[in-house]
Amino acid sequence: MGSAFKKFCMQFCCCCCAHDEDDEDEKQPLVPQDPLEYFNREVQKRRDEETNLWSEPGDPSHSERDDDRVLYSLLQARTKTRMGSTGYRRLSVDIEAMRDTRREVRDKWKTIMENLGFMAEADSLLTVSAGASHDRMRNAPAARALLHTLHTETSIFSSREPPPERYLFILDRLLYLDIAEDFLAKAMRFYPPREDSDEEVPGLAINLPLLLARVESMNGGGDDEEEADESGREDGNMSDRS
Repeated sequence: MGSAFKKFCMQFCCCCCAHDEDDEDEKQPLVPQDPLEYFNREVQKRRDEETNLWSEPGDPSHSERDDDRVLYSLLQARTKTRMGSTGYRRLSVDIEAMRDTRREVRDKWKTIMENLGFMAEADSLLTVSAGASHDRMRNAPAARALLHTLHTETSIFSSREPPPERYLFILDRLLYLDIAEDFLAKAMRFYPPREDSDEEVPGLAINLPLLLARVESMNGGGDDEEEADESGREDGNMSDRS
């Protein structure tokens, strides 16, 4: 396991050698004009990827999938909303709900990885950078088939929505390490499919159309809503004083 994993990291794992970003690096100057700014930007990008766990990590616009588009829209709307306001707090709740859903899925994968003996390597195997490319996958068809099986025959994704593409790259790594079938067997054992009559697990159901409508509503009248909330509080305070 150790030698195979090290060989895999040397060739593919972005967190070890950033192979996915080689093409971009060739186009960049060897010494950035502002190394500190470049370093800070890269750190922030990695932190953003790990915090939001984008379903389409290779989509810089975050618009190809509905769930990514909703999360990105919420984040953008929050940057334009006054911190501490009612609208800001509502957006923060929605953002954290989506992030929690994604973290719970990732934690399920990590649990199985560790159960298979990859205690130290689990985080690295589950890291997918923005430079991930389908062209560099070794066995995309088999990974796609496994992703479909996990989605339809287990509850590891906790949602009937299409599974996140980021896990396609992870499955390609597991195929290379020859543990994909073992992972599937553990997933079917630990997270069996729920019956159609079963209710969704609380906190995991995200109403994407509702969230998008809320963002659009706030973009169009967020300031009016905040002013109305503030005027309402002021009226209440005046009533109390009188």
